[in-house]
Amino acid sequence: MKKNALIIGLIVSLFLVQTSLGQSIRKGFDEMTDYEISELVDALYEIRNGPDLMNDLANFHGQFFNFDNTADPTRLDLHFNLPDESSREIFLAWHRRMIFEVEQALQEVNPEISLGYWDSSIYQSPTDALWDEDFLGSFNTNWSLGRNLGSNGPLPTATDVSNLMAMNDFLIFSNELERRPVHRGAHVWTGGAMPTPLSPRDPVFYFHHSFVDKVWQDWEEIHQSSSYIITSMLRYDGTYVFDGQTLPSVDPNDITDSRVYGVFYAENQLAQLDNYIVSNTYNPEEIFYYQFTIDAGDNFLVPAGAVARFESVNEINLTPGFEAAPGSSFQAVIDTQNAGAGKIAPLFAQNREYKPYPFSEKLFEPIVWEEGGDLLDDKPIIISAAPNPFTEKITIKLNKRKDCVIEVFNMMGMKIKEEAFQNTDTMVIKNLYGLSSGFYVIRVTDANGEILVVKRVVKM
Repeated sequence: MKKNALIIGLIVSLFLVQTSLGQSIRKGFDEMTDYEISELVDALYEIRNGPDLMNDLANFHGQFFNFDNTADPTRLDLHFNLPDESSREIFLAWHRRMIFEVEQALQEVNPEISLGYWDSSIYQSPTDALWDEDFLGSFNTNWSLGRNLGSNGPLPTATDVSNLMAMNDFLIFSNELERRPVHRGAHVWTGGAMPTPLSPRDPVFYFHHSFVDKVWQDWEEIHQSSSYIITSMLRYDGTYVFDGQTLPSVDPNDITDSRVYGVFYAENQLAQLDNYIVSNTYNPEEIFYYQFTIDAGDNFLVPAGAVARFESVNEINLTPGFEAAPGSSFQAVIDTQNAGAGKIAPLFAQNREYKPYPFSEKLFEPIVWEEGGDLLDDKPIIISAAPNPFTEKITIKLNKRKDCVIEVFNMMGMKIKEEAFQNTDTMVIKNLYGLSSGFYVIRVTDANGEILVVKRVVKM
């Protein structure tokens, strides 16, 4: 691998037009530099000072964890809505937005850092560097987390991950991911707060859910069919206030690609940045920092007025499809100070306080992970919706004959088409030529009005 392979200076003048932060290359914890680890640990301690974002998120997560066993089953919650309550399902999208909220707070401390991810299908030892005292180890004592590494399990295998990639239906994929070892494993293996509704108290929660989010992103890039019925999410419904700020309303269907937040996942010493337009929506200067090789191309655009910087310790390659337009501000630089005294300068080491969380009965609430079988058990599901993208009509095939109703919604949640079918496994929806180009959601309900499955499709 080349050192100092590419250094590109400032192209045009700087435009700082936003105040919020975001955008990142998330990498496995094993690919983080000493500088990133030191600064990230300090930032994790820092965001618990003042309004204490992590405690707020943990309490919210605990409050709305799961209402399946309550007297009011209509209350919205965050977990275990599949396979029977797909109209309430937000698990993957909600946690994507949640960890992005934390990452924004961390980047207010240092805009170069980002969350890492813990690939628990590979790193399965209590002696892995993730648990070192100068990484996430110190939080166990300082915050009274009560970890018991390796006491339960199992952690996922590589086969568990590859099996998820082979699933074609989003709801089946999401249900299996949530309930089985790829998600469940790290929670129960870590112990302490992690296998409880207050799991966001532990910083490893965010490394774990970054990995879960990466698994979803990898699946979506293959299948491109993630979709939700619900159009807003708890906490992110435009009504929740934290630290004097009302959090935005987020439609889960708008964040089925991590690139919406400028988040890219690196692995095997390569970060591939593509199909993204720098907007500075969350960051006055979008910084993409990585120890190893950054490749940017395939419709990665820095438009006029936008500000972006690539920074690598080793190598940056700008490949065909990358464009920094006239009027933009773009830098690609090699970090020659990394691991040197000039780079590692912990900002908040003096504030690494012993700050145990208050006692909560949520720590003792049992979580039932394994219930909820495949959606294939006794319900028809969509085997295919073709063509996708469609133009004038779309044919829907189920895995069994059934009386059902097909509804088509636009991305604003408005129903634009409804047809009933009897005793069939093949349904054709015609006369769709007048629809505008874009995403639509198909919902299948049975004769009793029970939602069976939803699927996102694209109109050309």
